[in-house]
Amino acid sequence: MAYSGNTGLTRIIKAAVFSWQGFKAAYKHEEAFRQELLLAIVLIPLGFYLGQGGVEKALLVSSVILLLLVEILNSAVEAVVDRFGGEMHELSGRAKDMGSSAVFLALVYLVLVWGLILIF
Repeated sequence: MAYSGNTGLTRIIKAAVFSWQGFKAAYKHEEAFRQELLLAIVLIPLGFYLGQGGVEKALLVSSVILLLLVEILNSAVEAVVDRFGGEMHELSGRAKDMGSSAVFLALVYLVLVWGLILIF
Protein backbone atom coordinates (compact mmCIF):
# COMPACT_ATOMS: atom_id res chain seq x y z
CA MET A 1 0.00 0.00 0.00
CA ALA A 2 1.33 3.43 -0.91
CA TYR A 3 2.01 5.80 1.93
CA SER A 4 1.37 9.47 1.20
CA GLY A 5 3.49 10.81 4.03
CA ASN A 6 0.73 13.16 5.11
CA THR A 7 -0.11 13.15 8.80
CA GLY A 8 -2.17 15.14 11.24
CA LEU A 9 -3.97 18.21 10.01
CA THR A 10 -2.45 18.00 6.52
CA ARG A 11 -3.92 14.53 6.04
CA ILE A 12 -7.34 15.69 7.25
CA ILE A 13 -7.32 18.72 4.96
CA LYS A 14 -6.27 16.67 1.93
CA ALA A 15 -8.94 14.06 2.71
CA ALA A 16 -11.54 16.82 2.89
CA VAL A 17 -10.40 18.19 -0.49
CA PHE A 18 -10.64 14.74 -2.09
CA SER A 19 -14.09 14.25 -0.55
CA TRP A 20 -15.27 17.57 -1.95
CA GLN A 21 -13.90 16.60 -5.38
CA GLY A 22 -15.90 13.37 -5.22
CA PHE A 23 -19.03 15.26 -4.24
CA LYS A 24 -18.56 17.66 -7.17
CA ALA A 25 -17.94 14.78 -9.58
CA ALA A 26 -21.15 13.04 -8.46
CA TYR A 27 -23.07 16.28 -8.96
CA LYS A 28 -21.53 16.95 -12.38
CA HIS A 29 -21.80 13.46 -13.85
CA GLU A 30 -24.77 11.78 -12.16
CA GLU A 31 -28.35 12.90 -12.85
CA ALA A 32 -29.70 10.58 -10.15
CA PHE A 33 -27.42 12.20 -7.58
CA ARG A 34 -28.60 15.68 -8.58
CA GLN A 35 -32.23 14.58 -8.21
CA GLU A 36 -31.58 12.99 -4.82
CA LEU A 37 -29.63 16.05 -3.67
CA LEU A 38 -32.63 18.22 -4.55
CA LEU A 39 -34.80 15.82 -2.56
CA ALA A 40 -32.34 16.11 0.33
CA ILE A 41 -32.45 19.90 0.25
CA VAL A 42 -36.19 19.65 0.82
CA LEU A 43 -36.34 16.64 3.16
CA ILE A 44 -33.49 17.36 5.55
CA PRO A 45 -34.91 20.65 6.87
CA LEU A 46 -38.36 19.02 6.86
CA GLY A 47 -36.98 16.13 8.90
CA PHE A 48 -35.67 18.51 11.54
CA TYR A 49 -39.04 20.26 11.60
CA LEU A 50 -41.29 17.19 11.63
CA GLY A 51 -39.27 14.95 13.93
CA GLN A 52 -40.55 14.73 17.48
CA GLY A 53 -37.37 14.53 19.53
CA GLY A 54 -33.80 13.67 18.73
CA VAL A 55 -34.30 10.07 17.66
CA GLU A 56 -37.01 10.85 15.11
CA LYS A 57 -35.06 13.80 13.73
CA ALA A 58 -31.94 11.63 13.46
CA LEU A 59 -33.81 8.85 11.66
CA LEU A 60 -35.53 11.19 9.22
CA VAL A 61 -32.37 13.09 8.34
CA SER A 62 -30.00 10.11 8.33
CA SER A 63 -32.25 8.14 5.97
CA VAL A 64 -31.84 10.94 3.41
CA ILE A 65 -28.08 11.14 3.95
CA LEU A 66 -27.86 7.35 3.57
CA LEU A 67 -29.54 7.60 0.16
CA LEU A 68 -26.93 10.16 -1.00
CA LEU A 69 -24.12 8.02 0.38
CA VAL A 70 -25.31 4.88 -1.39
CA GLU A 71 -25.83 6.79 -4.65
CA ILE A 72 -22.24 8.06 -4.55
CA LEU A 73 -20.94 4.54 -3.91
CA ASN A 74 -23.08 3.19 -6.75
CA SER A 75 -21.71 5.89 -9.05
CA ALA A 76 -18.17 4.96 -8.01
CA VAL A 77 -18.80 1.30 -8.86
CA GLU A 78 -20.25 2.27 -12.24
CA ALA A 79 -17.27 4.52 -12.99
CA VAL A 80 -14.79 1.75 -12.21
CA VAL A 81 -16.71 -0.78 -14.30
CA ASP A 82 -16.94 1.66 -17.22
CA ARG A 83 -13.23 2.48 -16.88
CA PHE A 84 -12.26 -1.07 -17.70
CA GLY A 85 -13.95 -1.25 -21.06
CA GLY A 86 -17.27 -1.06 -22.80
CA GLU A 87 -17.56 -4.73 -23.66
CA MET A 88 -20.37 -6.65 -22.04
CA HIS A 89 -19.29 -8.89 -19.19
CA GLU A 90 -21.42 -10.79 -16.71
CA LEU A 91 -19.47 -9.49 -13.71
CA SER A 92 -19.69 -5.89 -14.90
CA GLY A 93 -23.44 -6.19 -15.29
CA ARG A 94 -23.74 -7.87 -11.91
CA ALA A 95 -21.72 -5.11 -10.20
CA LYS A 96 -23.88 -2.39 -11.74
CA ASP A 97 -27.11 -4.23 -10.91
CA MET A 98 -26.02 -4.74 -7.31
CA GLY A 99 -25.16 -1.05 -6.97
CA SER A 100 -28.58 -0.17 -8.34
CA SER A 101 -30.18 -2.56 -5.87
CA ALA A 102 -28.35 -0.85 -3.03
CA VAL A 103 -29.78 2.52 -4.10
CA PHE A 104 -33.25 0.97 -4.32
CA LEU A 105 -32.93 -0.44 -0.79
CA ALA A 106 -31.79 2.96 0.50
CA LEU A 107 -34.90 4.49 -1.11
CA VAL A 108 -37.11 1.82 0.47
CA TYR A 109 -35.49 2.53 3.83
CA LEU A 110 -36.08 6.27 3.42
CA VAL A 111 -39.77 5.75 2.56
CA LEU A 112 -40.18 3.25 5.42
CA VAL A 113 -38.62 5.56 8.01
CA TRP A 114 -40.54 8.63 6.86
CA GLY A 115 -43.78 6.68 6.53
CA LEU A 116 -43.59 5.04 9.94
CA ILE A 117 -42.59 8.22 11.76
CA LEU A 118 -45.13 10.46 10.06
CA ILE A 119 -48.02 7.98 10.19
CA PHE A 120 -47.56 6.74 13.76
